[in-house]
Amino acid sequence: MWAFCNVKVRDCWAATSVTLRRCLKLGATMAKSKFEYVRNFEADDTCLAHCWVVVRLDGRNFHRFAEKHNFAKPNDSRALHLMTKCAQTVMKELEDIVIAYGQSDEYSFVFKRKSNWFKRRASKFMTHVASQFASSYVFYWRDYFEDQPLLYPPGFDGRVIVYPSNQTLKDYLSWRQADCHINNLYNTVFWALVQQSGLTPVQAQERLQGTLAADKNEILFSEFNINYNNEPLMYRKGTVLIWQKVGEVTTKEVKLPAEMEGKKMEMTRTRTKPVPLHCDIIGDAFWKEHPEILDEDS
Repeated sequence: MWAFCNVKVRDCWAATSVTLRRCLKLGATMAKSKFEYVRNFEADDTCLAHCWVVVRLDGRNFHRFAEKHNFAKPNDSRALHLMTKCAQTVMKELEDIVIAYGQSDEYSFVFKRKSNWFKRRASKFMTHVASQFASSYVFYWRDYFEDQPLLYPPGFDGRVIVYPSNQTLKDYLSWRQADCHINNLYNTVFWALVQQSGLTPVQAQERLQGTLAADKNEILFSEFNINYNNEPLMYRKGTVLIWQKVGEVTTKEVKLPAEMEGKKMEMTRTRTKPVPLHCDIIGDAFWKEHPEILDEDS
């Protein structure tokens, strides 16, 4: 009798299994529709394999944003530190980023050559970086602008660039740092003329028209006693973010068996975090000091 029951149970399970497979197959068939052809209109935006993928963000209409929110001229350290905080948040969320570089209202994020993140789709790279960065800007605003309310949300546009070799990537980052130097030197002289000499913005622009870097340095030194080389590195060089091991000291309450009350002890643990540096990345010294960034297996 028990053998007969076991046969029936096995037959029942077999029938159920067949029915379940048929239902799953039918469900998969039913999931398709005659409208699904529209997917064929999606462009293939897969980034080339074994290439560096760079996402660069720029603030949208940030001149107006800076004026409305009373940014200090020519540089507002609060705004620059906030940008770096947002970039660090992006790197923590998207760990395939090996290095980032930022200046003014822009940040560039470099993904690993071998990254297969979201199947290397450019639209995914750009939208995830831009959305994480913009939301972090709003989220951390109060940490850096305590007395200045956020009047409206900022906007950032993004683009994706693919670089085939280590040298082209280094040249790209060098270009952005050279741009930082050129813009900051101009802005430093421009706002000195406006704020200290009383020129109007139009007059200051006319005064600087056609001047070279040496001319601008001479104006700063002779008229305002400013040695441009003594300006903060963050303003002149921008900010580089790389992964480094950092020791963090935390206080933890530990309860010992022989004691009724807990005892607080300091504990140090090592974590890898995106650390900001203000240094030259155009020369070879930086890359020799951090060879892991361009490592093929990074």
